[in-house]
Amino acid sequence: MLYKEPPASSVIRVILRDGQSLKVRPIVPADKERLRDLFYRLSPQTRYMRFGYMKTYISEQELDYFTSVNPPDMYAYVATMGEEEKERIVAVGRWFLVPDGKTAEIAFVVEDTIQVRGIGTALLEQLAETALRFRIKRFVARVLPENIRMLEVFEESGFMITKRVTEGAYEIIFNLEEQEEYSKRQAYREHIARSAGVRRILYPKSVAVIGASRDPGSVGGKVFRNLLFGNFGGTIFPVNPNTAAVGGVLSYPSILHVPADVDLAVIVVTAERVLEVIDQCGRKGVPGVVIISAGFGEAGPEGSERQRALREKILSYGMRSVGPNCLGIMNTDPGVQLNATFSNVMPPRGSLSISSHSGALGLSLLDYVRSNNLGIAHFASIGNRIDISSNDLLEFWEDDENTKVILLYLETFGNPRKFSRLARRITRKKPIIAVKAGRSEVGGRAARSHTGALAASDVAVDALFRQAGVIRVNTIEEMFNVAKVLAHQPLPKGLGVAILTNAGGPGVLAADAASGWGLTVPHLSEETMQKLAEFLPKEASLANPVDMIASASGDDFGKALLALLEDEAVDAVIVINIPIRPVEEIADGIRRAMSFYGGDKTVVACFMTSEANAIDLRPAEARQIPVYMFPEDAVQALFHASTYSTYRNLTEGRVPVLAGTDEDGARKYLASIGTTQKEGGWLPPEAAIGLLGHYGIPMVPTKVAKNPEEAAAAASEIGFPVVLKLRSTTITHKTDVGGVILGLRSEEEVEQAFTTIKDRMEASGYGEEMEGVIVQQMLRGGQEVIIGMSQDPVFGPLIMVGLGGVFAELQKDVAFSIHPLTDADPDYMLSQLRGLPLLQGWRGSPSRDINAIKEVLLRFSALIEDFAEIEEAEINPLVVFEGGGGCSAADARILFRQ
Repeated sequence: MLYKEPPASSVIRVILRDGQSLKVRPIVPADKERLRDLFYRLSPQTRYMRFGYMKTYISEQELDYFTSVNPPDMYAYVATMGEEEKERIVAVGRWFLVPDGKTAEIAFVVEDTIQVRGIGTALLEQLAETALRFRIKRFVARVLPENIRMLEVFEESGFMITKRVTEGAYEIIFNLEEQEEYSKRQAYREHIARSAGVRRILYPKSVAVIGASRDPGSVGGKVFRNLLFGNFGGTIFPVNPNTAAVGGVLSYPSILHVPADVDLAVIVVTAERVLEVIDQCGRKGVPGVVIISAGFGEAGPEGSERQRALREKILSYGMRSVGPNCLGIMNTDPGVQLNATFSNVMPPRGSLSISSHSGALGLSLLDYVRSNNLGIAHFASIGNRIDISSNDLLEFWEDDENTKVILLYLETFGNPRKFSRLARRITRKKPIIAVKAGRSEVGGRAARSHTGALAASDVAVDALFRQAGVIRVNTIEEMFNVAKVLAHQPLPKGLGVAILTNAGGPGVLAADAASGWGLTVPHLSEETMQKLAEFLPKEASLANPVDMIASASGDDFGKALLALLEDEAVDAVIVINIPIRPVEEIADGIRRAMSFYGGDKTVVACFMTSEANAIDLRPAEARQIPVYMFPEDAVQALFHASTYSTYRNLTEGRVPVLAGTDEDGARKYLASIGTTQKEGGWLPPEAAIGLLGHYGIPMVPTKVAKNPEEAAAAASEIGFPVVLKLRSTTITHKTDVGGVILGLRSEEEVEQAFTTIKDRMEASGYGEEMEGVIVQQMLRGGQEVIIGMSQDPVFGPLIMVGLGGVFAELQKDVAFSIHPLTDADPDYMLSQLRGLPLLQGWRGSPSRDINAIKEVLLRFSALIEDFAEIEEAEINPLVVFEGGGGCSAADARILFRQ
């Protein structure tokens, strides 16, 4: 079957190593003329490298052959520039399947003018990804020895390759199944490319404001004046066809009239004019644009169509863009001083970098920064994010020396898996604090299993952030409370908090809050209390919290602070001041103490006055001490900092390679028993259990019976006592309809139980849904656990674990993680269960084999990885035995996507 045109979903944006974007798509028959044009634009040398001889002509038959692909026998991707009738092919990568059906020969050609920018590598990556979907396991390429550039592409790809010389050329064989090194290098290439794209936007040397206005109160007027009076380090060009000058600066009727190169265009025109302006920017060769104009995806069907056209046009020119419908961008680097926003607030230089989906909220974020004695390195309001997203910004900020803390306001996730991968890497170096709007449950989806009923979108967000080390906060105020600690103080090395105050009440509030957040208020050493007793009045309380009473002076605060910092049980100190004495006296005492202190413990302060944010506790040549108005805010910020510190110290988890998993065997098993997984629907229970067995998950001996006699024979073969369960692919909860009978000890009891279940089904109207019974060995003892997976519409598979029975259904004592699980995830998931003590041995009860649960979780995740077509899956119950006795899956349900 020939492909006539690529589906919209197959058009891919790739970012080259210089930050430019490029469109890659499957080749189609309509590409004949474009392919012909490419061939004749190629230099003789490039043609020789591609074909192995001096080819000077391409025939109609060849063009038909090269553009009429028939996967998996032949497939090709093209890289293009321009749109519609102006689109031109600039590179081609293709494969030809060889007779073994598992190997494909590959070939590439890239137009001379754009070589050495990573296009060949981008095409190789797309071909490899598609080939694996067709179960092609190897690529082979023949390369002339003088084709140094293509040899470098292959050798640096990260694939495991073998190379030999044959008939005067190198034959290179790629192992597509060995992905570990390739994935690392692919991630690094993407990191370099996306960082370069963001740098294009944030570090321009010349900026044009298209829509600059003489009205200082208009958006176009504010943007231009913020650049003009913000000490921008480059050249500014106002573009306005209706005036000769803006703010005393010569104006140009269009960007095409600007007599110099333009690095960045800030577009502030009506939505209807934006496409025309983008065309002009493309013809001018502008590499980056910030589109502040609204009226796109947020403005109904017409706006959505306009946004689609805008995205295609920007992609066709290879531009990088921020917006549309955004506030703009800022960069406080002294050599740049870029304020390309319409905000009235320009925060001072600092170490925070902020991304906001919302432009309006971005205005508040900037005001919060300034009012909290903080500063920014970069700010980006990304709006409808048709191109540059939070993920791109994260790539850039990861290595940015000016960025110490990353703040994100997120409304949706464009690519949550990519976000997770990025965040896991970045949070090992610097903290990410995120506010995620929208906490509603998955709407409109009927839960067909326990797992589906317990999973919700916000559960997925929590799991994603936890696994990636992202600090999730609920409010903007909380975000900046945490940022103040992370930007100015060292991370706490533990959970021990000392509280120093001049009033008992706030100290108690702080202690209560610390306990509530999981911090500890440790006992102070005798040595510490003796030091405090030397200068504090006898009425003072020397225990933690330390109450110096109302008469405490600035010197008292300073001496007490130093004493607490020297106590080995203390990891952080909260200094609380009720303003009885002059604030500056207390502040000076704290500053002097910190000037003497040479350690690295965390210190925060609470000055209970409305002027708290204005108090400067920065000691000379020492770290700023963040100041809060209320003790609870200080404690909460310390908790988040401590949690992040703990995450940083954890061993980074890896997705393990497990022995005893057999995908090929599992697929053959399902085919052999004639299941309906290809058409979708629930697997029969015994087939679901059998599938688990191919992944090394222990199973209870299980047989199917269609009548009483078969059930009795199966029970005798298994061995008494046994359990009889209703066999049905439609009824989820067998117990609710009387479909489970336990403890059967003879063939007669089994036959009677079969009849009883059948009568119950017929009496309740479910007779036609009974498909026989499942006969299983009766397990003795053990704790029931549930393990499941449901598909979140945004995040993909969510894996759940919980205690079985009422613990999962009534108390919702479950924990979730995003798939795939690393070897560190099972420990954390089990630690979140309130019923974990029942597994560990509660009040004399036996401990269970927790390691067996962890093993099953990882094997269950491996099953989900191999069978992407699984919609829902559940092991319920997994019976876990004492000590090292292992576990057994007693029932399973697996739903294949239709």
